[in-house]
Amino acid sequence: MQEKANEIFSLIASSYQLEEKEEKILLQALSYPLDFSRIGKMIELSINSKLDKNTIIAFVVYQLAKFHSEEADKLIALLSQDAKDMVVDFKSIRNINSLTASEDVEDIKRLFLVMGKDIRVVMLKLFGVYYDISILNLPLTEEQKNFVQQVKEIHVPLSERLGLDSLKQAMNDNVVRLEYPEEYERLKQAIESKQKEHSQQLAITKKKIEGLLKDLNIKGEIHSRVKRISSIFNKLHNKQLSLDQIYDILAMRVIVENVEACYEVLGRIHGIYKPMAGRVKDYIANPKPNGYQSLHTTIIVDNQHPMEIQIRTQEMHRESEYGVYSHWLYKEKKTKQGDLDKRMAWFRETVENAKNMSNDDFIETLKSDLYEGLLLVQTPKGRVLEFPEGSTVIDFAYAIHSDVGNQCVGAKINGQLRPFTTTLRNGDIVEILTNPNSKGPSRDWLKVVKTAGARSKIKSFFKNELKEDNIKLGKSMIIQAAQEKGYTLPQLTKEEQVAEVLKRYNMEAIDELWAAIGSGSVTASQVLSRFVNAYSKGNKEELPKISSVVHLKRDKEGVLIDGDSGMMVRFAGCCSPIEGDDIIGYISRGRGVTIHRLNCQNIQYLEKERLVDAKWQMKENAKFTAIIKVIASKRESNLGKLTSLITSLKISIRGFEAKDVDDNLICTLIIDVKNKDELESAINSLRSIKGVTSVYRSER
Repeated sequence: MQEKANEIFSLIASSYQLEEKEEKILLQALSYPLDFSRIGKMIELSINSKLDKNTIIAFVVYQLAKFHSEEADKLIALLSQDAKDMVVDFKSIRNINSLTASEDVEDIKRLFLVMGKDIRVVMLKLFGVYYDISILNLPLTEEQKNFVQQVKEIHVPLSERLGLDSLKQAMNDNVVRLEYPEEYERLKQAIESKQKEHSQQLAITKKKIEGLLKDLNIKGEIHSRVKRISSIFNKLHNKQLSLDQIYDILAMRVIVENVEACYEVLGRIHGIYKPMAGRVKDYIANPKPNGYQSLHTTIIVDNQHPMEIQIRTQEMHRESEYGVYSHWLYKEKKTKQGDLDKRMAWFRETVENAKNMSNDDFIETLKSDLYEGLLLVQTPKGRVLEFPEGSTVIDFAYAIHSDVGNQCVGAKINGQLRPFTTTLRNGDIVEILTNPNSKGPSRDWLKVVKTAGARSKIKSFFKNELKEDNIKLGKSMIIQAAQEKGYTLPQLTKEEQVAEVLKRYNMEAIDELWAAIGSGSVTASQVLSRFVNAYSKGNKEELPKISSVVHLKRDKEGVLIDGDSGMMVRFAGCCSPIEGDDIIGYISRGRGVTIHRLNCQNIQYLEKERLVDAKWQMKENAKFTAIIKVIASKRESNLGKLTSLITSLKISIRGFEAKDVDDNLICTLIIDVKNKDELESAINSLRSIKGVTSVYRSER
């Protein structure tokens, strides 16, 4: 153990100029039993990534703090303020083992909060994730499978967003190794079988390019590599290619002093080797959305196989290797602080949006924003904005300003009028069209938008503009959720329980919580779970089972209400239920309860957790609207005669339409009835008319 600790100290001491106090802190921290294998690997990765000594010292002391807090506190007091702050940030980021538990989602939110403050801490977190996945071996437990899935969905794309390409590929290699072991092994063997041939060809090509640089009097470095297994695997699967169709298994990187030299070297290489058509890419003039810059060309080398050549400057290479951190690392020498702020804007926006999102929404949006490709879109004045693939005009409008989004009615894309649901494409120039008299966003927009920012701002609109409706809706939803579990809300919402739950959500009043449920910021089931946990701490008796029913009544003004909750109720236009029908209620956001017939075809498309039982308790003077279709034969009747007979019946007709279709006369009647019995009586009367072949109730 002490031997391993000494190796770690020697590695740090040989990489940094340590002061005497710093040496003592490290030696003291490393004298305790720790996970030296993990610490050693993470420090090695940190040194290779040019992280400063404060980060290394803070990390080692933090490792001590996890197991020996009192001893660590003494050492923390001796650290520089920068290192002390990092220890605090390390403590705030706990291990994340599953995306299903709400506490773990909170950890991911904390990760993004720290990322906006200090990218170094997040890099250490990612190094730890890489180490953890690298030591896994098959077979995996369920918990380990969840961890691998999380690495694939969150940490790999996050590393790519940060520009940490080598780390991303190393993580990805392990994901493929653990999820597709047989295919991984086949690819590994296929590459290793050609190792000698690859090495010889790389040496020949390198020698030629060295001579080329000498002839041009250009100073440069040349590095070569064989493509990572995960990169080959992804191309084989995503692009449905064979191994022979992957043209960049071998690659060479030429690093020169300036941009002019990049283009000069590219031209000379094309004079020696034949480039493959369509394989020359200029990422210097047109950088990738994550900031990557380089010239790429694929050439046919001496053995008649393809090889990719990348040409870039030292600064481009640093950014490729260290990503966002390169701006931090070199900001005093080369890069303005504004560049770092620009690169970190997405992460800070993610943190801000997380405050107004449920945990489920946050995770789904995060996966979408990280995993999708990126596109760049600009305003007519040249301001460039970054979006995930699939983003729409609405996303663009809200990225400009909340008011612009709320008043958006359409857009001009590249000078052409387009609806606000139009999907954006890379390079589009977008001008948002607004109307100050707009009623604001529709909830359907939430199904269209792609970005967390737009989704958060739309929900904020409904949260603020429809607060009273949201309170009523949220309270009704929590009552329904409680009843489904066999509880009554009054039993769960005693003063001490309410105080505990409000504290958990950082709210001051219960109406805030009901409004949050109604607006969709939190789910009724999550809040109910908090209340149940708070209740169970001081109560053991079982609560009686109850049923959840919407009682349809009318108030003194004749307005239909739910007699139990006072919520407004309306009838669905798709099926027009009337008293006597078997019915069901649907709690809709901001619109109370909508009553459908139980056999309505649209029920299958509704959210099942919002469906509630419903019963009739109507007064005698209630009236309902029903739609009836009447089909008659033209041979036995005519349109005028049929119309006259129908209007002579004792039926309260609100609307009437008739048309001649082939050999039939088809009439649509909209009638008022008291209940289902009266409707059936009207249908029977219509069937008695001579020439009528069919009468049936229609949903619309």
